[in-house]
Amino acid sequence: MRRAIAIVAAAVILLVAAETARSENGNWPSFRGSPEMTGVADASLPAKPSLLWTYETNSSVQSTAAIVDGKVYVGAGSGELLALSLDSGKLLWSFKAEDAITAAPCVVGGTVYAGDEGGVFHAVNAATGAERWKFDAGAKIISSATPVAGAVLFGSYNNKLYCLDRETGEPRWEFQADAQVHCSPCVAEGAAIIAGCDGAVRVIDVETGKQRAAAEVGGNFSGSPAYAGGHVYVGSIGGEYLAVKLADGSVAWKIEAGRELGECYAGAAVSDDRVIFASRDRRVFCVDGTRGTVLWDFRTRGKVDSCPVIAGTMVYFGSADGTVYGLSLETGAKEWQFRAGAEVNASPAVAAGRMVIGTGDGAVYCFGKQQ
Repeated sequence: MRRAIAIVAAAVILLVAAETARSENGNWPSFRGSPEMTGVADASLPAKPSLLWTYETNSSVQSTAAIVDGKVYVGAGSGELLALSLDSGKLLWSFKAEDAITAAPCVVGGTVYAGDEGGVFHAVNAATGAERWKFDAGAKIISSATPVAGAVLFGSYNNKLYCLDRETGEPRWEFQADAQVHCSPCVAEGAAIIAGCDGAVRVIDVETGKQRAAAEVGGNFSGSPAYAGGHVYVGSIGGEYLAVKLADGSVAWKIEAGRELGECYAGAAVSDDRVIFASRDRRVFCVDGTRGTVLWDFRTRGKVDSCPVIAGTMVYFGSADGTVYGLSLETGAKEWQFRAGAEVNASPAVAAGRMVIGTGDGAVYCFGKQQ
């Protein structure tokens, strides 16, 4: 019996790994690039990325794009889910949801998954834009979907984390938190990790939907957790930044709010021993992932809700000051910037040597190497 369970567990891990590997094949298929939510691209961008194209949606773009097989998928405040050509920015198809789409699309198995703020979760054919099925959660969905073997996970403002079958949309399980699940679930080591307005960082078994562990740290969380090397990294609305051990939910280190680093609504980016956080105190800063000490601190002129992305030796993100920034991962020095002219709360998506990001005035920008 134990041997059978071990075989099944190994198969599940291999299937999840297969999903994750897609982000390492020239794609950015889901929020933060992979289920672990590390925000790390598989390839770098040119030292000075050029603007290659712009698509005007005529509606605010808070959604982070997905990039898969030469297509860009992004949601808009109008409720449209758009598919664009990565090469040209040409519109390929548009799907109309019931309400605004601020969640990032998740693309897996030829289907695009995204929830809307009206509380409906949609599964759409990635090639045609035709709806395959929908699921009504009954409460706002800001949480971006994360793929697991044969299913997708997402949170809702009805305090639930859902696991839906990818083919049918039927729930496999539902986990009831003590407050709304705003964040996108991080998946690692067979567990879904969420941090919410109930002040807990929860570790939930992907197969059963049962809680394995929880760090009851207090406060509220909005940003999505990121996982690397046995630790979960997340910042709180109260301005606390911490590392939690996945194995038992204990806190490895915490940077207290007294450091005045500002409230956090963005997910961290994690590469090796460096963790990049962003805050509404107009800053992006780098922390040693082992000790929790701040290594560098960069100030912008507006709040930063855009989750940083690490691409090669650079860190990219947007700011409410209307600028997309590129900083040195090593020093935090500004190496590149683009003036968008409107607030940039969406996070970058980086794949195939290109970066795509949306803005508050409805533009979707694509940067890369000028041919």
